[in-house]
Amino acid sequence: MTVEQLIKDRIKEQGPMSISEYMALALAHPEDGYYIRRDPFGVQGDFTTAPEISQIFGELIGAWLVTQWVIMGKPQAALAEIGPGRGTLMADILRATANVKGFHEAISVHLMEISTTLRQKQWNSLAGKHPDILWHTGFAEIPAKPLLLVANEFFDALPIRQFLHSETGWQERCIALASNDSLEFVFNEATPPELLKDEPVSDRLYEYCDAANKLMEVVSNRINSYGGTALVIDYGYYERSHGNTLQSVRQHESHDVLVEPGTADITAHVDFYNLTHAAAEGGCVIYGPVTQGELLGRLGAKERTIALCEKASAKQKKLLLSGLARLTAADQMGELFKALCITHPSMPKPEGF
Repeated sequence: MTVEQLIKDRIKEQGPMSISEYMALALAHPEDGYYIRRDPFGVQGDFTTAPEISQIFGELIGAWLVTQWVIMGKPQAALAEIGPGRGTLMADILRATANVKGFHEAISVHLMEISTTLRQKQWNSLAGKHPDILWHTGFAEIPAKPLLLVANEFFDALPIRQFLHSETGWQERCIALASNDSLEFVFNEATPPELLKDEPVSDRLYEYCDAANKLMEVVSNRINSYGGTALVIDYGYYERSHGNTLQSVRQHESHDVLVEPGTADITAHVDFYNLTHAAAEGGCVIYGPVTQGELLGRLGAKERTIALCEKASAKQKKLLLSGLARLTAADQMGELFKALCITHPSMPKPEGF
């Protein structure tokens, strides 16, 4: 049975479902979910992430993590990535830090991944890069010790709910069956989360990601208890409400969110406003968000690109320069993508923020 049929049967039995439940089934159903059965990354997949665009991204993040580790006092630490894709980012981090005295000896590497397909890709990417690499299905499995955590394009795939505030009260945007057996959006009366009740604007759509907020608070609690830092990079916004950002992509083209669920990526822009509040609840200090272009620029993206171009072929130079532009230019990923850092209260303001 397809994910689409499972969703329709569930709606027939219990009525309209939340967007959150719909996304969870479409993306993470244990047998047929989008992320469970396929490799969605790269030219042959549905979308391309920053580490796949240029090695510079992972190299700069690796250098940044080493700086944080040194500031922490060079402890035995867990280097963790949640949503590690093909393992490209972690491979670049480990390659870029291989010659830093004591760093690889001090860390164990932890990847939080639910997809067996992607775990195999990650294993292939990371083979021989570090002797102590472990995979986990949830953050709680990562050892309780000082943490160096990266999450690049992870939070955008977590299930959201959408609420509309009007003069008559609150309604939730849900998914139902139309008369022709296709899926459609409907609005049902609902009680929104407490965070949305603060001075709502009428006729405005609000998005809320409970999973993102809870995970951020758990990560913050861990860092507050054991030390460390976390870097979150994703496309998103910091305004109180950004309207409807739910979207779907298949083969690098826009796709109807309600058509053939389980065969395309479904995401929403990350609400950095609520993420910062969740991190504060966990006891950490928050820096940012800043744009990805600002972060990479401050970390030396242009200078690193120029250095690599000096020894590159004409073709390689073209790829390096186009990669830099794609990652940092305001009209590409530079403005839309944001970076948020949370640290233990004892640590100073991190580089790049």
